[in-house]
Amino acid sequence: MARALGRGMPRLPTALILGVVAAWTSPAVGCPFCGAVGESLAMRRDAAAVFAVGESAGPATPDPDGRLCQPFRIDQTIRGTATAGGTVRARVDGPLEGTALLFGTGMAATPEWSAVAANEALLGYVIAAPPTAAAAPERLRWFARRLEHPEPAIAADAFTEYGLAPFDAVRESADAFDPAALAAWLDEPGIDERRRGFYGLAAGVVAARQADPAMRRRLLAALHAALDAPRNDFRAGFDGLLAGLLVAEGASGLDRIADRGLFRPDASALDQRHLLAALRFATESLTTTVPRDRIVAATARLIHFPGVAADAVVDLARLQAWESVGEVADLWTTVGRDDPLVRRAVAGYLAACPLPEARRRLDALRAADPVRLEAALESARSPFARP
Repeated sequence: MARALGRGMPRLPTALILGVVAAWTSPAVGCPFCGAVGESLAMRRDAAAVFAVGESAGPATPDPDGRLCQPFRIDQTIRGTATAGGTVRARVDGPLEGTALLFGTGMAATPEWSAVAANEALLGYVIAAPPTAAAAPERLRWFARRLEHPEPAIAADAFTEYGLAPFDAVRESADAFDPAALAAWLDEPGIDERRRGFYGLAAGVVAARQADPAMRRRLLAALHAALDAPRNDFRAGFDGLLAGLLVAEGASGLDRIADRGLFRPDASALDQRHLLAALRFATESLTTTVPRDRIVAATARLIHFPGVAADAVVDLARLQAWESVGEVADLWTTVGRDDPLVRRAVAGYLAACPLPEARRRLDALRAADPVRLEAALESARSPFARP
């Protein structure tokens, strides 16, 4: 049962707060650096009751629900049952011309159709792609050879497969990557920045197990050069590059990150947010090479920067890094003075912390700032509450 803080204010149960903390920072199911990715074409193929190839047979128009649909004539059924020469209406993202992949989901007798534009190369790719029921590392070995494929739709779908794959599968299938190609992609100006971030992670995986010293040096040089390269304000993929550095160099990678000035007051808040993402990844996937105390120390250095303070405090709570209780409590009157998100994180951390110092600090805050403390504690009870 929860202990009282005094004056009738209940202490929030540690399990409750840690559950909320976990919800605030739930790890990504797939690659945490690939951004939002949808279903891959193989996933859509294997989930469909009917999978067919067709040709556009008219213009795209909205259906009664406002969704864009277009008629297609079925030319060939790959799986399931559909009448060749028959016409179906399929949802489309935009008007299509010519050949399309048709996916019929739901009841096989009356499927709901969706369509994706296709050429001969994409048709062959989707038909040949390994089944989703196959082991993830073996599937990734097949898709690795199709990253940066000259057909953009194939390259994009292969990247989607990696975006949905667990890191352990990426690591296990690292032998399928071409090290020289990874190094070149990190330096290629035309590469999508999200993909560059993933290639940074992959380069770190390959470098960590690279038997050829020269190739390891080349991969690390390409990774460092990508980190140093000027980027736009959004800096997509930077978290993946940082994670690749941690994968390749372990704990010493944190020293390299510090050397890059990410803990300085003038560092970009967005870059620091990317660093937090890389540190979270390390706690989940690099426990044997990056010690927890180093991750905690790096995270604790970030709590003093307004742009990332709230997230950094939440991460410390998630790590149960209670040794930072004094620094966290002090944020209430510094960084958190005008920031309700920081106050929520501080309140949640202090309520979950089992140390007597945390209780003492909460008592002091209750005496000095009772209204805002109660609001912060209430907000901390739910990750979806508005501060």
